[in-house]
Amino acid sequence: MADERSMRERMLAGDLYLADDPELRALSLRAMELTDEYNATPARESVRRRELLVELLGSVGEDVDIRPPLRVDYGGGITIGAGSFANFGLVALDVAAISIGADVQIGPAVQLLTPTHPLDPELRRAKWEAAEPITIGDNVWLGGGVIVLGGVSIGDNTVVGAGAVVTRDLPANVVAVGNPARVIRALEPARD
Repeated sequence: MADERSMRERMLAGDLYLADDPELRALSLRAMELTDEYNATPARESVRRRELLVELLGSVGEDVDIRPPLRVDYGGGITIGAGSFANFGLVALDVAAISIGADVQIGPAVQLLTPTHPLDPELRRAKWEAAEPITIGDNVWLGGGVIVLGGVSIGDNTVVGAGAVVTRDLPANVVAVGNPARVIRALEPARD
């Protein structure tokens, strides 16, 4: 039996989909237009910038600060918790869900990359893609230039050093560095 789901439904389920599907192209264009407006809106117009973020992303907590430029694929699949900060140049390719906890600090030029591509050359040639979600816990610090790949979860209070490439899950309360990122030390858990 043929798969009768829309490409968007397939994409959100993590199944193979075609990015040039008309519905997905329209969603991507909408996201580009909103990010262009967000990136061009002066900092002094904080109310308008907040409105644009809320319209663009799936959920935005209180006191979130994302410095432009910001780039996303679709926008609606990103949630970001209260008090989180992203420095200049965040790229969040939200083909699958991206969940960012509260009080997260994101350095400049960080990339959150959910897309994957098939290893089979014929599927790639036919433009099939897939994606896996990213989950970032509360009070995480991602240093400048960090890359987080799809399918990764980063535990609460974890620090990821500048330039690290996170290819697999990181537990809570650790420092991780390198490519691929590896844990180099444990941190004391946060006290409430």
